[in-house]
Amino acid sequence: MDQRNATNGESTGPVPVDNPWDAFADDQLGLMDHLGVLQFTFFGNCIGGSFALKLMERAPDRVVAAIISQPDRLPPGGSGGDVEPWPRGWAKEFRERRPEVPMATIEKYLHNLYVCGRTSFSACRETCPNCQTPMLVLPDDTPAHAYQTCVDIASLAPNAE
Repeated sequence: MDQRNATNGESTGPVPVDNPWDAFADDQLGLMDHLGVLQFTFFGNCIGGSFALKLMERAPDRVVAAIISQPDRLPPGGSGGDVEPWPRGWAKEFRERRPEVPMATIEKYLHNLYVCGRTSFSACRETCPNCQTPMLVLPDDTPAHAYQTCVDIASLAPNAE
């Protein structure tokens, strides 16, 4: 799938500033609809964990199980309210491909993707307790994949291990 606005992607879709995680879920569910897949198991590594959590929130009847490996989240206090350097690298590449998109749009997009104090980038602490989908959470303990993120997800979601 050419994920909307991915590095080296060819998608020219709009930059969904207000709720980028819902736009990603819409794209992914749209692909599954196109393929005729009604239910599926989702494996998400790194940012894929955020994709998985958003899909389980938006389409709990379709995601029958999930494996979340090394989910990412900015470390507490690590961002200072700003976006970390690695998404900024994406922004530079994106602007070279899509110069018509104002930098202010990109900044708001990145903020809404990465700096909202959620359990993971896409899932709020209020969302995980309502997630009934069985999931396996595989931890890491690096700056981009904080161990505490795994603990939070596994302890908040009732069917997570």
